[in-house]
Amino acid sequence: MAKRTIDIQPQRTSPPILGLIKRLAPVFWQGKLLPAFWTVASIFSITLNIILIISLILVGRQLFALKALIQDGLIEGLYQNFVLMDQAHIITDIQVQDTIPVQFTLPVSTETTVVLTKDVSIPNTWVSLATYGQGINLSINAPADITLPVNTPLDIRLDITVPVSTTIPINLPVHVDIPLNQTQLHAPFIGLQNVVAPYRQFLRELPDSWIETPLCDPKLDWVCRDILQTP
Repeated sequence: MAKRTIDIQPQRTSPPILGLIKRLAPVFWQGKLLPAFWTVASIFSITLNIILIISLILVGRQLFALKALIQDGLIEGLYQNFVLMDQAHIITDIQVQDTIPVQFTLPVSTETTVVLTKDVSIPNTWVSLATYGQGINLSINAPADITLPVNTPLDIRLDITVPVSTTIPINLPVHVDIPLNQTQLHAPFIGLQNVVAPYRQFLRELPDSWIETPLCDPKLDWVCRDILQTP
């Protein structure tokens, strides 16, 4: 009786990735090079565009935050502070301590009354005196020495010039209020404002969020709501 030999070989199973490739092969290759190239290029282009759109959405959110940081924290802050600096005042009290020399001539022209502080003798004075009445007739016309007693008031007229030479000590606080826009600092402050102003205006015209962009037009509100996820 003849013996039969049965050769049993294990069945090979294809990996899942190979099966997927076999199923997709007709999509990419129909036996012609040009259609296959356009198919691969189209799929690659669509994939790349999707990646770029997602990247732009993510980067756009960061750009809006960066724009707000630069506009509000830097440019607007600089501009407003330059305006305030131009409108500022230097207000303080300065203590002045000094000695001022004073020299001038003082003219004096007036009538006044002086009182003698002691007896004053006037020698060799010609005295003329005449007295009549009550049986007494007296006439004197002769030189004599006259003494004016103390506390005698005398009316005199002064017409003199008095030289004055002295020093005056000064010790006083001086209040100072200097508006900077009336000093030489006004021009630099205005110049700094003009330097920052174009950047300030440029940033103010840029959108602050996706809502202010054409993508959030009322006709495309689904783009903002579903893709950009804006409120």
